[in-house]
Amino acid sequence: MRKQGVLLVNLGTPDSPSVPDVRKYLDEFLMDERVIDINAINRTLLVKGIIVPFRGPKSAKIYKELWTETGSPLLYYGVRAKVLLQEKLGKDYVVELAMRYQNPSIESALAALKKKQVENIRVVPLFPQYASASTGSVIQKVMELVSKWQTIPAISFVNSFHDNDGMIEVFAENARKYQPETFDHIIFSFHGLPERQLTKADHSGKYCLQTPDCCSRLNDVNRFCYSAQSHDTARLIAEKLHLPRERYTVSFQSRLGNAPWKKPYTIHVLEELAKKGMKRLLVFSPAFVADCLETNIEIAREYHDEFRNWGGEKIQLVESLNDNPKWIDALAGIVLNDGKKPLSVIS
Repeated sequence: MRKQGVLLVNLGTPDSPSVPDVRKYLDEFLMDERVIDINAINRTLLVKGIIVPFRGPKSAKIYKELWTETGSPLLYYGVRAKVLLQEKLGKDYVVELAMRYQNPSIESALAALKKKQVENIRVVPLFPQYASASTGSVIQKVMELVSKWQTIPAISFVNSFHDNDGMIEVFAENARKYQPETFDHIIFSFHGLPERQLTKADHSGKYCLQTPDCCSRLNDVNRFCYSAQSHDTARLIAEKLHLPRERYTVSFQSRLGNAPWKKPYTIHVLEELAKKGMKRLLVFSPAFVADCLETNIEIAREYHDEFRNWGGEKIQLVESLNDNPKWIDALAGIVLNDGKKPLSVIS
């Protein structure tokens, strides 16, 4: 039987926490036209003239704090997921891992699949919620590379899996051990996006940010909206945990630049909750399938410290999916498209 190819793609990580490697990573990441979606000249001046030279050393220091004996957590858990998924799917499948930026590259992973003469390729961007700057960028890169092949196999792309029941259950399971009912409030903190990128995704041109609570419920108009999918993920996890709506807040983190980003900002929510006298917060970060800088450093350390400065006592981070066996089961379902809920797929 001919083998089926599977390509898992996550965002990326520097090869090391050294300043040169971090600068190299930031340069490739931020020069992506889907990440900083401004004209090429301004993007080049901003990234190569300001962000990379000045932010590189600061970011390298943070990456050194993130690094473990096994290296980057994002890469470590990516490799673990690849190995465990290969075992789960069996010998009729070939699973490769790539990073959108840096290594292992998408080009090298595709070349490995091509060499093994797979009959088709299933591309799974490891971002639960669709965004042009993440999933969209992966799809574009894969298509650009494969378009140069003499023979192109059948290729399918997973657009999103924000409502995958297996994924939802793992996040809920990870939270249960902390007893969510004992915390003053729950926060679902998603990676932020500029508002302009959300409005670009609104093909109606009159819904996003113009309709009250436009993201609070997924519908036919906003079904590809990153924010609406994020709210839906939070709702589904909350339902698993039997959390009433007033017990949790959906917010967004990791802003860059001065342009307006999707609100509310997580840091502002934390400050407001501290001022209300709340002491203990449980925080999810369901935009990430593996622990990374945004979870282990930004939330677990930086946000925790800020919250305590404002009078709070503790922020407990709910860990990501990582190499949880139930996540590998869910990932296999995503690959095979036999999950409990329909998946959004571009074929």
